[in-house]
Amino acid sequence: MPTLLHVEASPRKKRSASLEVARVYLDTYWEVHRDARIDVLDLWSTELPEFDGDALDAKYADLSGTPFTDGQQKAWSQIRQLAQRLHDADTLLFSVPLWNFSIPYKLKHFIDVVSQRNVLFSFDERGLNGLLKDKNAVVIYARGLDYSIDSITPAHSFDYQRPFMEAWLRSVGVTDVESIVVEKTLLGPEVDHAARQAACERAVALARSRAECAVK
Repeated sequence: MPTLLHVEASPRKKRSASLEVARVYLDTYWEVHRDARIDVLDLWSTELPEFDGDALDAKYADLSGTPFTDGQQKAWSQIRQLAQRLHDADTLLFSVPLWNFSIPYKLKHFIDVVSQRNVLFSFDERGLNGLLKDKNAVVIYARGLDYSIDSITPAHSFDYQRPFMEAWLRSVGVTDVESIVVEKTLLGPEVDHAARQAACERAVALARSRAECAVK
């Protein structure tokens, strides 16, 4: 059964532009692909493990080939269990608002916890080798201002949201990545509505295309 994992990074719920577009994507995908399993990881209602103490010690024990203690094994098992949801999915859908020119700290926390050697990537003298191969990702970015390269302001030079997500996805082996951007949401109700509507239309078209390919 094909699985789509939706990682929610916004706490705004019904007011969130990224989640609004994600819901349209999911609804459209489900209409075409009725046998798909939808897994939702809400980073604001999930207790993410801290990466200190036993978890941090387990990281370095693994790097040195030292056997885990019971505490380290438990901490590492929690990390693997969380990362397994990425492994189990065929499609990864991220709804990501821009905070301080980058991503919300909850999403960064999640990425920092699961991005470990032999969990999401292997590592040797040749460098990183991502383990999430043969998957595709769709990332929905929400921004309050215009961060496009064509903006009359230099805002695009402050965009560490999309470059970070794309670099991280490549590092863990996901190279088939589509983006949907909804921006200028802070420039008044009319501009916000038009931006959301355009992004939703893009989400419908992309979800249909992705779902139809998965069905074939």
